[in-house]
Amino acid sequence: MLKKMLSPGILPGLLVSVFCFILYYTTLCPTTDFIDSGELTTVAYTLGVAHPTGYPLFTLIGWIFSHLPVASSVVFRMNIMAAVLCAAGLFIFYRFLYFFLNEILRVKTSADPLISAVPPLAGTIVLGLSTTFWDQANAVEVYSLHTVFLSSLLLLITRAVWKDRQPDASPRHRFWIWQAFAFILGLSFTNHMTTILLAPACIYYYFAASGVFQRRSWIHLLRLAPAFLLGLSAYLYLPVRAAEHPLLNWGNPSDLERLWWHFTAKQYRVWITFFSSESAPKQLNYFLSTTAGKFAYVPVLLALAGLVSLWKRSRVHLTFTLLLFLGCVLYAINYDIHDIDSYFLLAFYTVAVWAAVGSAKLLEAVREGRRKTTIALAGAGLLTAVMLTNFSDADEHSRYLVEDYTRDMLNSVDTNAIVISYQWDYFVSAAYYFQIVEGVRPDVTIIDKELLRRSWYYQQIQWRYPWLYAASRPEIEAFLRELYKFEHDLPYDPNMIERRYSAVIHSFIDHHYSDRPIYATPEIEQSYISGYSKVPSGLAFRLYKDGAYHPIKSPRFSFRIPPRRDQYVDGLLGQYARAYVNASIYMHLGGRDDLALPLLDQALALQPDMPEAISLKESIMRKG
Repeated sequence: MLKKMLSPGILPGLLVSVFCFILYYTTLCPTTDFIDSGELTTVAYTLGVAHPTGYPLFTLIGWIFSHLPVASSVVFRMNIMAAVLCAAGLFIFYRFLYFFLNEILRVKTSADPLISAVPPLAGTIVLGLSTTFWDQANAVEVYSLHTVFLSSLLLLITRAVWKDRQPDASPRHRFWIWQAFAFILGLSFTNHMTTILLAPACIYYYFAASGVFQRRSWIHLLRLAPAFLLGLSAYLYLPVRAAEHPLLNWGNPSDLERLWWHFTAKQYRVWITFFSSESAPKQLNYFLSTTAGKFAYVPVLLALAGLVSLWKRSRVHLTFTLLLFLGCVLYAINYDIHDIDSYFLLAFYTVAVWAAVGSAKLLEAVREGRRKTTIALAGAGLLTAVMLTNFSDADEHSRYLVEDYTRDMLNSVDTNAIVISYQWDYFVSAAYYFQIVEGVRPDVTIIDKELLRRSWYYQQIQWRYPWLYAASRPEIEAFLRELYKFEHDLPYDPNMIERRYSAVIHSFIDHHYSDRPIYATPEIEQSYISGYSKVPSGLAFRLYKDGAYHPIKSPRFSFRIPPRRDQYVDGLLGQYARAYVNASIYMHLGGRDDLALPLLDQALALQPDMPEAISLKESIMRKG
């Protein structure tokens, strides 16, 4: 056993996996991050139901990690889980590359078995240090577990097909490796549906090796169905747990209809726009313009050399990898979302495979006597260059901004407040974690304005805030009757749905205005809060029935700007700048220019080119 662990097929992969974990740990986000981080952490910790497609396996594994005594906060434990899973995915990927190069392609780099480990090691490093992969290791997300499955499925499909082509291979061994592939495939679908992107390449590879459309090939596939369904059975967690009404129960998939909607992500189909003249070119341009940089450029040259080498060595495996790459890219460019990087993961895997093949090609070209020195220098150079180039782009160890913003938002409102918001990426998702897991301001009722368009959300409101549901029952039931038609593809009147929807939001405000302070965040459209004036209150607006001037305090925020900037960081800093400007405008209208000017300076410190701040400051200075 020890001898096997020390073999070139295992030890180098284990070492690079441990190295990458340590590296990931140094760049780990210390708290909640943008988008789904807060929700996924809360779902795992409380055994709830996450947004579609539910991610049952991730939730169960996350529950274990979230309760391990390895860190002071639950969310940091979940972030550690992401680093552990990505490091494990790299080890399995190394095993795949070692097998792929040395057994399938029969690359002859050297008589020295240690040198045979160099190309797969290079490919693993190229993948592990690419910023897209690295990002999955920095904070809790379902893609960290997805990396384990992508690596495992690549290893299993290539080993299974290779075994089938060995005349002396044990039938029992062939049987079990195919069963393992089918089971892991089923499990992978319970984590992320983009597992389907492997299908074109795997189907081609299977039939290309076993004989296209032979009857026995189809029979063999049918025999894999039980193992696949066994892996897929982890989805049974969703209806079982949903029936118990957990605190977070997205979609309430407690019956077959809602389970199917959740499984197929019906809610998100609107963003899948195949062959869109707007989305596809935009996302393709983003992929083409950023991919080389995410690999730190040099590895892409290795990948191009690998493509040429595969063309000469094996057209079957060239086609297999091209289908992996194209299947991923052609799907992802038709998904019209901002956080698209993780959907290109399989393409990044493929580039790393090509880089490994390219590394082997270069080794073959180096004379035997100079190989060790050349390898040592080139390997150290590649590792150092990629790591130094990508470290600053991947580093999230100072990324407290989402936590700071969430706490500042909660501090912006009075006791027992109702907050209507549509800031899922910045605030609402993180607030689930801080309120439910850490117990921060549980008195505040946060309503996601857009989730109010979903029937299941009202059941969650009824369980969490029964007083809110009870007071608005007539308006809610009237809206749900109209919404039922839309959700079940029956004839519906969109104008009627919108009127009923607006009536629900107004009812939340009207029924509780006298006993609770009501707030709306800046993006809430005026039509949904008509009849009320907005008075700046920190990062939100307090709603008042009268149009009188209500004295306000200068907002006091406590936030840390991370060194690494991206569209999300800039967007959130923009929210802070806007809050300073909103308060300064209101104070200016109240004749308190002495208080408005410092706020304008703070806004301009965040956004120096903010037109409203510049204009108001110039106006005040002229008057003064």
